[in-house]
Amino acid sequence: MAYKFKSKPIDPSEVTPEDVYLSRRDILKAMGIVTASAALLAACAPDLPDTANSGAVDLPAGASVDEFGDPLNTYEEITNYNNYYEFTVDKQGVARLAADFNPEPWSVEVSGLVNNPGTYTMDDLLGKFPTEERIYRLRCVEAWSMVIPWEGFELGKLLNQVEPTAEAKYVRFETLMDVDRMPGQKQRFYPWPYQEGLRMDEAMHPLTILATGLYGKPMPNQNGAPIRLVVPWKYGFKSIKAITKIELVAEEPETMWSTIAPNEYGFYANVNPNVDHPRWSQATERRIGEIGRRASRMFNGYEEDVAYLYEGMDLRVNY
Repeated sequence: MAYKFKSKPIDPSEVTPEDVYLSRRDILKAMGIVTASAALLAACAPDLPDTANSGAVDLPAGASVDEFGDPLNTYEEITNYNNYYEFTVDKQGVARLAADFNPEPWSVEVSGLVNNPGTYTMDDLLGKFPTEERIYRLRCVEAWSMVIPWEGFELGKLLNQVEPTAEAKYVRFETLMDVDRMPGQKQRFYPWPYQEGLRMDEAMHPLTILATGLYGKPMPNQNGAPIRLVVPWKYGFKSIKAITKIELVAEEPETMWSTIAPNEYGFYANVNPNVDHPRWSQATERRIGEIGRRASRMFNGYEEDVAYLYEGMDLRVNY
C-alpha cells in the first residue's frame, strides 16, 4: 500500500515552466515586491531582526506554490546560492568553480549490512527507479531557505533492492573524494570526504529521496550532480551531494559537521525553531528572493508526516 502523506500533495502539473516563472518574477520586481539584491541579503547573519514576517505575497492565478502557498524559487536562485564546501565556502562562487566538473561516468556503491550489495551506474539507477517530482522546502542551518522542485526517487526503493539485514540500524553516505575535481577538498580543516548519516527509519521514510535533477533538468554541478540526498525536514547540511557510497551499518555513523562542532551540529539536525544554534536564533528564516524574515516551522513544515519518528525523544538533547 502506498504511503499517504498527511500534508497536502503537490501535483507536478502545478510547476510553472521556468520562462513563465521568471516572467512573473520580473513583474513582482517591477511592483517593488522583489529586489535584485534580495538574494544577497539571504545569509545566516544572527544580527538580523528575529521578528517573524509572514511575507505573504499576492500571487497571480496558477502560480506554482508549495502546500503552504509559498512560490518556488527560480532556477537562477537555486543554482547560484548554495553551500558546497568541496568547491568553495563562497555560496555565490560555487556555480563558477563547479562549472567544469564532469559527473560522468558515475557509480554509487551500496554495501554493508545488506544481502545484495552492488554498484550502480546512473543508468542503472534511473532505469530501475523512475524519477518523480517532489516540491520541497529547503531550510539551511544558517537560517536561509528555498522552495525547490526536485526530480528523484525514494531512497527506500534502493534500500529495499539491496535487502538490509536485521542488524542494519543506520545508513552512512559518502561523497566523492577528488581534490583535482573538487578543489575545496584541499582545505585540511575539514575531515574529507564529506560523510552523513540517517537512522534506518528516516532513510526509509517516503519523503526521503535521492535527487537527480531539479526543475525538470539534470542536477546542476553546483547542486550536487549527479545524485544527492534530500531530507526535507532536516537542515540542508544533512542532504549530502555527489554521493558515491551508501553503507548500511549497525552503529550511528560519524558525520562531517557533528565531527567538527558537535555542540553546534547534531546527528539528527531536524529543523526546530525552538532550539537555537549557539550563534543565532532558529526561530525565523530568510527565504531567498524575499525581503524580511518569516517564522520557521517545526520539522520544516513536515511535522505531520515525520514527528512520530521522534516520539519519546528529547529534541533539545537529540538535536
